[in-house]
Amino acid sequence: MKYTYTEKKDTRSGFGAGLAELADKNPNVVALCADLIGSLKMEKFIEKAPERFYQVGIAEANMMGLAAGLSITGKIPFTGTFANFSTSRVYDQIRQSIAYSDKNVKICASHAGLTLGEDGATHQVLEDIGMMKMLPGMTVINPCDYNQTKAATLAIADHQGPVYLRFGRPAVPVFIPEDMPFEIGKGILLQEGTDVTIVATGHLVWESLVAAEELEKEGISCEVINIHTIKPLDEEIILKSVEKTGKIVTAEEHNYLGGLGESVAGMLARKRPTRQEFVAVNDTFGESATPAELMKKYKIDAAAVKEAVKRILA
Repeated sequence: MKYTYTEKKDTRSGFGAGLAELADKNPNVVALCADLIGSLKMEKFIEKAPERFYQVGIAEANMMGLAAGLSITGKIPFTGTFANFSTSRVYDQIRQSIAYSDKNVKICASHAGLTLGEDGATHQVLEDIGMMKMLPGMTVINPCDYNQTKAATLAIADHQGPVYLRFGRPAVPVFIPEDMPFEIGKGILLQEGTDVTIVATGHLVWESLVAAEELEKEGISCEVINIHTIKPLDEEIILKSVEKTGKIVTAEEHNYLGGLGESVAGMLARKRPTRQEFVAVNDTFGESATPAELMKKYKIDAAAVKEAVKRILA
């Protein structure tokens, strides 16, 4: 495999590292948190710029309103709480106060998907990508590891307009080079192949690389693409790949309804109808268990990607 890893780190720590760097780089960046400083790894930002941090408490709707107001003054607000509380709890405030008027607010959402694990089903969120990508003008980003999350955090500070940045709780392999450029809206070809295209996002990127390596031993050649930006979608990189392979598997830690897979399917239906298999949660809520147990049960791990590839090749 071209990409290997020597350590595992949680993507939320990548966000914390990027935010701390922004404390030095950009005096207009301000941070807001809904009583989850440790979970969002915001301590270093607070150490560097305490006067630019706002502890809102367990009042997420107020946090979004405050962020919208700060953006009017020229500040670049980064809000921080769990993905569940960053979206469904405050959707009206985001729609009316941020998205409708194209406010320059960065909604940073940790503990996304199933892999917050033991915190349980009520805190897991599997519909957030769908909710946020439907808002006009909202950029939706779902990076795959620590390095890419840090790079994305830095990149969105320079992007004008509202952004939803989604990341997770568990430690996952760090395999993206630290110096790899992060370009919003541009997917990354990680591995070339000829038999099938695998388009993955977030934690499923590494699982897809593992699956591709195992399938290669069976004589199956997989092209693997990291789609870190779900909106705007990099249509060019996907279309170029399926012109070659004629088949596509999408992989994500999200409900198959409304996620990356549906965005890809809709684009292909309009531009190049292609056989597709989905690796995603099948329209259900999660439960309390370890991240590995949940990924296996809900079929969003490397084994599930392999099964999907074999189904589409059968």
